[in-house]
Amino acid sequence: MTITDTEALQERFSLAVEDRSSGYVDLVSDANVVLSVLRENGGWKTYNGPTIRERLMYQLHGSYVRYSGFEFLTPVHAEIISDAEFIPKQSAVVFSLSMEEILANSGSDAQLLDVFATHMEAAEMELENKVTEDIHSDGTADGGRQIGGMQLILPDDPTTGTYGGISRANVDAWRPTRYDISAVSWDQTTETSISAAGAHPIFAQVMRERSKGKRGPDLILSSESHYGGFEAALQAIQRVTNGGGQGKLGFPSLKFYGGGRSVDVVLEGGIGSYMPDDTTYVLDSKSLCMRYHPQRNFSKMGGKQRPINQDAVVQQIGFMGEMTMKDPQHMAKLNS
Repeated sequence: MTITDTEALQERFSLAVEDRSSGYVDLVSDANVVLSVLRENGGWKTYNGPTIRERLMYQLHGSYVRYSGFEFLTPVHAEIISDAEFIPKQSAVVFSLSMEEILANSGSDAQLLDVFATHMEAAEMELENKVTEDIHSDGTADGGRQIGGMQLILPDDPTTGTYGGISRANVDAWRPTRYDISAVSWDQTTETSISAAGAHPIFAQVMRERSKGKRGPDLILSSESHYGGFEAALQAIQRVTNGGGQGKLGFPSLKFYGGGRSVDVVLEGGIGSYMPDDTTYVLDSKSLCMRYHPQRNFSKMGGKQRPINQDAVVQQIGFMGEMTMKDPQHMAKLNS
């Protein structure tokens, strides 16, 4: 086989990756309900520069005045805007083929493409699993190189630590709400767990308390035990999988009606789940963003590459960005 023929096989591998890489954003977002909702809501946004900045309005002008006739108005100069600053995180999945494997399967296009497809499917599965793990993380893995996920956005103690460069200890408005299910005195139930008797009144109270006018939570993510409690709380006529909303995207979900709102309750448990047990996240998806660099949005990095000391071909799919939050007041975490 000539050098030209070998390079053609390498190029074929590179083009096979290129052909599939355009769908990797869909692949990742469709694997996780949070990312899926963010894509639906326009919450996947690019950024530029060394850091990601989210513009926050943390107070009002304080200039409102009631007056009559020639009474003075009260123009007030107030600092009402600040920025939360996030450090972009980088991640990649790498897959490779030795030239021995490529040459051994070069007899027919179908045979070689089958080998390519097997390696790419394994890489895609790893990409799905690892990004889903990151979305549920506290961002501390690998020395803080991990995407900061739900456990960082909605921590067990929201009164401590720094998030987005802003101290939660010093800034009350930057704290989400955490409910200790077993310790809260609930208005409509004496239950201390997300059970058949407690799920609906507990969810309804949280929805009321985290809403203001038209704005409030629009998605509930529940661990397997909490989802089971909510499912048991529904009347037999209601116990149906939600056919719209996240149900139509393939995520197991039920509809919650209460607290003046209707939202999807999505199961985030099951085999290999990274969702903490005995936990529910009540989310305002409009306050969340997946910010990415325009050249690193789960896209192929570079062309066909060969290690200088190995007879192989290497390809990478990379991401650079961070999950960000702009307003915590409509979000909560429930656990015990």
